[in-house]
This record gives sequence, C-alpha cells and structure tokens, in this order.
Amino acid sequence: MRGKLDAVRDYNLRADISVNELVEQMRGAWGFTAEKIVNGIEILRAMVSDQRCVKFLSFPACIVATGTRGILREMVKRRLVDVVVTTCGTLDHDLARSWKEYYCGSFDLNDAQLHRKGVNRLGNILVPNESYGLIIEEKMRELLDALWKEGVHEISSRELSCEMGRRICREDSILYWAAKNEVPVYVPGLTDGAVGYQLWMFSQNHKLKIDILKDEQELNDLVFDSERTGALVIGGGISKHHVIWWNQFRGGLDYAVYLTTAVEWDGSLSGARVREAVSWGKVKETAKQVTIEGDATIILPLMIASLVSDRNPQ
Repeated sequence: MRGKLDAVRDYNLRADISVNELVEQMRGAWGFTAEKIVNGIEILRAMVSDQRCVKFLSFPACIVATGTRGILREMVKRRLVDVVVTTCGTLDHDLARSWKEYYCGSFDLNDAQLHRKGVNRLGNILVPNESYGLIIEEKMRELLDALWKEGVHEISSRELSCEMGRRICREDSILYWAAKNEVPVYVPGLTDGAVGYQLWMFSQNHKLKIDILKDEQELNDLVFDSERTGALVIGGGISKHHVIWWNQFRGGLDYAVYLTTAVEWDGSLSGARVREAVSWGKVKETAKQVTIEGDATIILPLMIASLVSDRNPQ
C-alpha cells in the first residue's frame, strides 16, 4: 500500500449535533458500513441535483408498515424522485394506515394466540384484521364502484395507484402525495396483495381489465426519453428488478444506490450487489454506485434526513 493514508478518527458527539455534522464525522470515523452510507448520501445528492436525470425509487411493502413510511412519503412529497416502482403490499399498507392504526409488538409473541385474537404479525408490527383486510375491502369497493360508474372498465397499475391517492388515501400517505405531485407509481405484481384480491373480487361481477402492458409502455418511454437515469433501490424482488430491467435497454443506470439485508452467496436478486448489475448492462460501468448492507428502517431515515437538511423545505 503506497502513499499517505488517512487516520481513523473517533466520533465526537455533542448534545446539539446536527444530522449533517454526524454524517460528516462518519466520513472520518472510518468503519465498515459508515463509509458506504456517506458514499450513498453523496450519490443521492448528485442524483437529486441532476435536473436531466429521471430518478427511480423502488422498495418492498414491508417497510410501509413501519414508521419508514414517513421517509418514503417525504421523498415523494419533496419531489426527490420521479418514478416509484413497488409491490402490491405498498398499496395495501398505505391505504390501510390512512384510516386505521398499526401497533408496536415483538418478534417473540405467540402467533397462535395472535391468530385467535384476529391480529396479524409483520415482524414486530401488529396489524389487526380491522386495520387491514376489512378497511381495504371497504375503501377499494367504494373506489371501484365509483370508477365503474364513471365508465372506467380498464385500468393500469399506475392509474389505479393515482386514483387511490386522489380518492381514498389521506395526506399522511405516499399515494396521496404521488398523485398530488404527479409521481407515477407502478406495481408490476398488482395481484399479489389485498388490493389485488379486491380487484379480482370486483371482476367476478364486472368485466374489469388490468392493463399491465400500458405500465410497461410508459416505463419504456420514461427510460428512452431520459438523458440520464438513477435509482435508490431498497430491498429486492420484483420492484428492484423492474427498475434495473428497463434501464438496461438504455445502457444502464447512471446512478445506483442499493440498500439491502440479503446475502449475495445464494445468487438471489435481492442480495445481488450493484457490480452484478454492471455485468448485465443494467448499471453503467461508469455509474456512481454503492451497495449498502443494513436495515432500511435504520439507514434510510439517516440518509434522507441528511439529504434534505441542506435543501429548502417544501
């Protein structure tokens, strides 16, 4: 190893330390994931500031059941992203939590007892039946009846997400702000959740059609009309793959920040690091990129708080 090396410095905490000061100390308090978080914030800052870059956000539904929903909402509300790709459970949880409460629990509760009490456990989040399936059925039936009467017999996932945000979600929701700010929300796995089930139920008595290919055409147009693209990819699965899949057709993402808890050695998409996507042409060889290993409910609030602290509030 040649050249002068920078020394590792300790954190120096104060009662009045700001988020940005803490992040700046992370740059010097060299240690494991800290470096990657700082790099990720810098890449996101460059991506958000790039006016010619179409910015994608993908995430799994599970974090929408947590307080991290508020971070995702702020990203959409502040127009830090241009496109959202997610799973059906996001529609479920965002709608349900607009009207009902989820509760703090534990990973170690007796699940058989919870089942008998009509309470569902999502990690250490408790979701009573009345806060999930029942309210989703009520609100989706209301929405679908209204749309049908207005002559809407065919709809894409982006259009459905927009109508949900406009009509049956409140201001504390991601979908509300996505609709208000005209940020498209795409759900390629639309039938995999409670909202999807309500679509199927409604279709039993109505010839409702879901136009998934319309979503794909719009995604095609988005990537081919863009000068540059970037993505904050949280977790994995279909939402992650849909973002990187479409971007391969324009030569790959110019910015990529992955945040994951999955392992790489099992070959899963969720655990695949950015470098693997480079081999497929889904991320450019020259892209500003980093993979951060860690829990999004811890790391994402820190990163986005730092990102917005030097921007004017909206």
